[in-house]
This record gives sequence, structure tokens and C-alpha cells, in this order.
Amino acid sequence: MKTRMNRRALLAGLLATLAGCGPAALSNLDGAVRPLGGPVRVASAVPYGDDPRQRLDVYAPRGSGDAKRPVVVFFYGGAWSAGSRGGYAFAGRAYAGEGFVAVVPDYRLVPKVRFPIFVEDGAASLRWVRDNIARYGGDPARVTVAGHSAGAHIAALLALDPRWLRGVGVEPGFIRAGALLAGPYDFLPLDDARSRAAFGAWSRPAETQPITYARADAPPLWLAHGTTDTTVRPRQSEALAARLLAAGASPTLKLYPGRGHADLVISLARPLRGRVPTLADSAAYLREHSR
Repeated sequence: MKTRMNRRALLAGLLATLAGCGPAALSNLDGAVRPLGGPVRVASAVPYGDDPRQRLDVYAPRGSGDAKRPVVVFFYGGAWSAGSRGGYAFAGRAYAGEGFVAVVPDYRLVPKVRFPIFVEDGAASLRWVRDNIARYGGDPARVTVAGHSAGAHIAALLALDPRWLRGVGVEPGFIRAGALLAGPYDFLPLDDARSRAAFGAWSRPAETQPITYARADAPPLWLAHGTTDTTVRPRQSEALAARLLAAGASPTLKLYPGRGHADLVISLARPLRGRVPTLADSAAYLREHSR
């Protein structure tokens, strides 16, 4: 009994240490423990625009064969001012391990840019996916989006406000579904430094809010949040889900009791997948709605 308790204590300590790691460290750990024959990065630093930040990586199941697979484009978070695709390799590998061709794009960041540049970059990365993903085994007719925190905000605007995709020549119906983790969707007034830096210069604040664009024909959205998230409160997902329902859409709201802001994304990394079933739950939703 004592040995079993010691093992549990060691495991709890290891999980706590891993949970405190940054994205890059988690990607390294995830890569170190991935099984033989697992998903692989099939393209690296592919340009989807002229700026050095307009680059993306592609992950796919090993030995995909001729069958075209569903696609997920994952936008990472970082308050619109931090992050890199290399730091989120674990997210790309996670979704590729679930049978998707996964794309992780970088996008331009605050303070060098402001809204809507990072949303426009997201749209440009989706145009690249439409035009090129077939060569990596992905089906351009089955494209979904996912994101965490600020990345969920970007993904939500791309899914709900049709002007961003139309602006790059992509039909809004191109996005089949979205899995959005701990995102901000209804955060007016801009009462903190991060949101003011990203959106304060825009003269029509309501246009920066995904909740503004809730509509009956919105693509299916899976809105996940931890109930103890103090960085982006769960009210954000609850409010967007309620507005979509009122408009006649059919979102899915998933609340994870006792989980915080980072828990939902770090649980995509292989060492922490038992922490929250984010990967299994979101992949099942995207798979169902991209058939």
C-alpha cells in the first residue's frame, strides 16, 4: 500500500511539473514519448504569405495512403502577442494522431500589428489550406478549425464573420466546424492592457467580438472551458453558446470542472492527456462534423 501511495505521489509531482512547462518544453517532451509509427511533420515553415511570420507546419498520420483525411487548422494562444508554431508541435501531432491532417500556422503579433491583421493572417492560412492541403493527404472539402485562448478568438471570427474568408477569396462555408478552447468571445469594454493593445485602435469595437456574429447558419462549434479559468472566464464560452442557440444554431458547450486556462491545451500533449480529455472530445466532435 505504501509503495502504491509513493507511486501516486511521484506521478502527481511529475504531472504538476509538466503542467508548469511552457509550450516549447511540452512539445519536446511530447515528441520524446511519441510511439513508433506515430504522426509526423510532413511540411515545415511553408509560406502562406510574404511576411516571415506567415509560415505554417503540417502534420499527418504516418502512412496515410491515398485516402483523403479531414483537416484541422490549429491557432495557438498568447494574448495575440506571443507564441510560435514550433511551440505547439504537440497540438499538431495530437490531432494528426487522431487521423487528421493538422496545420499549425504562425501569425503576426502585437505590438507590431493590431486587429485585424492576425485575423487576416488566419484567413490567408486557410486559403493556403484550400489550395494546397490535398498534396499532404488532406481533404479540402473537410476543413475544420481549432484554437486555444487568443487562437480560439481568431478561429471563432473566421468561422462566424464571413468577411475574413471572403476577403481572401474563400467561401465562408469552407469551415465545416470548430473546436474552441478557453476563448474570449465577448470582452467589451476593453478593460485590460492586452485587449487594449490588440483592439483599442479599432474604431468599431463590436466588430472585434465573435459574439457579434452569432447566426443560425454558423458552422457547428464546440466551446470548451475550465470552470476555474481565471484568465478567460467560462462566461465567455457560455455567452457565445447562449447567443448562438438564441440565433438558431446548435453549438455544444463543454465545461470541465476544476480545470483552469492552460489545462485544456496542455492536455493535448501526450504526457498530460489524462488530465483533461480535450483531445478525445474535440477530435470526436470535429470528426463527426467533417464527414
